[in-house]
Amino acid sequence: MGLVIIFGLVTILAIFGLIRSLKEKNFLGMIFAFGALAVFGWFAVMTVLNNGFPTTH
Repeated sequence: MGLVIIFGLVTILAIFGLIRSLKEKNFLGMIFAFGALAVFGWFAVMTVLNNGFPTTH
């Protein structure tokens, strides 16, 4: 479950980076921020779907 948390945090930071690069019209930054958002967001979603949420005991 820790892996999902790390991937989620990186995804959130990539969202902030994408917004910032859009404001500054930094095209290379947009490419890298969108790539990080796509890759880490996909990994976070697929890890949750594959392993599921942890059950409460």
